[in-house]
Amino acid sequence: MSRMLFVNLAVENVAASREFFDKLGFIFNDMFCDENTACLEINEQTYVMLLEKPRFRDFINDDICDTTKAREALLCVSADSREAVDALVDGAVAAGGSEWATSGGQKAQEEMGDFAHQRAFLDLDGHVWEVMWMDMSAAAQAWAPEDAEESAAAEA
Repeated sequence: MSRMLFVNLAVENVAASREFFDKLGFIFNDMFCDENTACLEINEQTYVMLLEKPRFRDFINDDICDTTKAREALLCVSADSREAVDALVDGAVAAGGSEWATSGGQKAQEEMGDFAHQRAFLDLDGHVWEVMWMDMSAAAQAWAPEDAEESAAAEA
């Protein structure tokens, strides 16, 4: 069974958020957009609903995460190349976001080696968007040798 995914994020100003993501080349499904909501389409099965805070509160019983102090999620989107990762993050910074990095992010990048490249940015509301490119065949070879050897030994 294939499932759709709708991620809901609270934003201060849906028009400003839509303009920000428009500048990055994202598209919106206007069927699900109004003055309080923008439906950012990742692909045919995945959407990010940008909801102005009063509208977001209609769906919750507790508080909205203060993204200046905490992370409610790390959203990760793929890119087609290393250069596309850099272009998207650099574009986000130019559009008013900021680059986001942690020492853990550097460690993760080092662990990925030459077969992947990752950077991240904060959108206008402080949500973290990781952008990653990965050569899946190289990653499979890098991460699977021990498993392959164990499987071969078990089969012998």
